Amino acid sequence: QVRLVESGGGVVQAGGSLRLSCAASGSIFSINTMGWYRQAAGNQRELVATIQSGGTTNYADSVKGRFTISRDNARNTVYLQMNSLKPEDTAVYYCNAHVVTRNFDAMDYWGRGTLVTVSS
Repeated sequence: QVRLVESGGGVVQAGGSLRLSCAASGSIFSINTMGWYRQAAGNQRELVATIQSGGTTNYADSVKGRFTISRDNARNTVYLQMNSLKPEDTAVYYCNAHVVTRNFDAMDYWGRGTLVTVSS
């Protein structure tokens, strides 16, 4: 079993910054892609950013230049540094990881989410 635990959400004023963290634990052999997704009230879940194990990143157009994704492979942890936050960034942010378990099963895992609220 693999568990993802997010932290770092909260309330911030527009223009402010937050840093999200997500640590994976459990029966992990390796982790390929890790990423962040978000879901605002009434909307579908959308991609924010992903990072490959080798460091290649991908961002949604709406966050390019403001958000930075990074990871610590030794700690099975992914981070999302969010700067210049806007009210439209308000959402529940979910961590995702494509994990190869010690049984060599490849599966996607999700965290429970952390709420980010940006006030205007």
